Amino acid sequence: MNRIICCNNRIFATKAGSNVYRLRIPWRPLSNDAAPLLSSQNAGNPEKESEAKQYDIAIVGGGMVGLALACSLASRPLTRHLNVAIIDSNPALGRKHFIKKEDLPDPRVSTITPATISFFKDIGAWQFVEQHRHAYFDKMQVWDYTGLSYAKYNARDADKEVLGCVVENKVLLSSLLSRVQETDLPKKIYPSRLNSMSILPNSSSSEVDSTLSMTALFTHGRLAKLELEDGNSLYAKLVVGADGGKSRVRELAGFRTTGWNYSQNAIICTVEHDVENHCAWQRFLPSGPLALLPIGDKFSNIVWTMSPKESSEFKSITEDNFLKAVNRALDYGYGPHPTPSILGSSDLFSWLKGGISKSANDCFEIPPKVIKLASERMAFPLSLRHANDYASKRVALIGDAAHTVHPLAGQGVNLGFGDASTLSSVISEGIAVGADIGEVSLLKKYEADRKPANVMMMAVLDGFQKAYSVDFGPLNILRAAAFHGAHHISPLKKSIISYASGETRLPLFA
Repeated sequence: MNRIICCNNRIFATKAGSNVYRLRIPWRPLSNDAAPLLSSQNAGNPEKESEAKQYDIAIVGGGMVGLALACSLASRPLTRHLNVAIIDSNPALGRKHFIKKEDLPDPRVSTITPATISFFKDIGAWQFVEQHRHAYFDKMQVWDYTGLSYAKYNARDADKEVLGCVVENKVLLSSLLSRVQETDLPKKIYPSRLNSMSILPNSSSSEVDSTLSMTALFTHGRLAKLELEDGNSLYAKLVVGADGGKSRVRELAGFRTTGWNYSQNAIICTVEHDVENHCAWQRFLPSGPLALLPIGDKFSNIVWTMSPKESSEFKSITEDNFLKAVNRALDYGYGPHPTPSILGSSDLFSWLKGGISKSANDCFEIPPKVIKLASERMAFPLSLRHANDYASKRVALIGDAAHTVHPLAGQGVNLGFGDASTLSSVISEGIAVGADIGEVSLLKKYEADRKPANVMMMAVLDGFQKAYSVDFGPLNILRAAAFHGAHHISPLKKSIISYASGETRLPLFA
């Protein structure tokens, strides 16, 4: 297992004849997505400088995770008064409603865990999700192409009503935007992109008069200065990078990343059945996993991982041939259906007799046939990337800006929502004790909470990806035994469900 290496590479460079320090990266980062840091320009248009505004928090990135943070801040008594700037060039943020009920499902969806559903309810956003198309599922079936075994999970195995809910990303974004717009949180959306960022070291004086001008507070290191592409500038006590895998905030703040690109692409699309689908299906094929996720109204979402060459072929073949390939891959293609007799009965685990679950409903099922393609086919490359630090002075990273993972378990956005929830909680705790919300000592508490959980999930997903990228007889047997155990041993099954639901940190026996 590759280890995530932690280090801090933020370097402050002194400019001759001035006490102004700027963040820069004096060497080439490990990650190829972190370009050399661009210096900020303090000299600017005097009129724009006079129009600069001061905020408590500047959220760079108005996507799902960035808006979730804003909603979470608005829901807490100690943070709902904070003045918040949201910086994002997405024109949809300027419109209140951009979803039509008659629209076909968008192929970009997220599998929301029970923990995330609870978070959305707490911040008041779930009521808006329920006004649009979404699909709860209470069972999931996982198997591989060898036909040696399978695992089936039911919500009842962990005393739950559902295992998750599949929601289009545009529905999540619209719901969060609707919620943040109706709150009393002081906020302003800047329809632009971040150009540069300046953060100065604290002055030698421990006490700084809070009534000083923005420029003076900035000079004393109490504010960060942001310059936007449209010429606007603003100051903030805390800058939150929620701007995705190619984060500009991460680049400007000098955070290094560790990670790698998988030699795989994912094809996503929406398909239609002639019956309603209420189960999440995932089959591991030689080239990667194929997931069939319910969306509602007889629609499902396809996430099919394969080599870049295969993805190019499957994206361009006719609809009829693509549907045949999907149905074949979810049925007898690549190998037989699994049967319990292949590895023997559950007596294999007779030493755990008390924990073996037996139910007729746990039998292997064939997914519903796909009859129509209901969206375009989209392809994107897969990678794993992790920021070595989530926080520095006046800067914090959340969501894909801090970590990107393999989509095989649909956990990426759930980790981001966990980041948003924890960061807002830490900010609230800091305000309660009179702390500066941009001080690194406070922000490191957020990092200490989230990094272990995110690294563990990334390690689990990367391990799965690597374990199923090799077709080797003995390894196939081991994988089948793991499926068999996960299917038959109730304590293990319950623990896996709880971990995947976001309710426990480590997949230990309950």
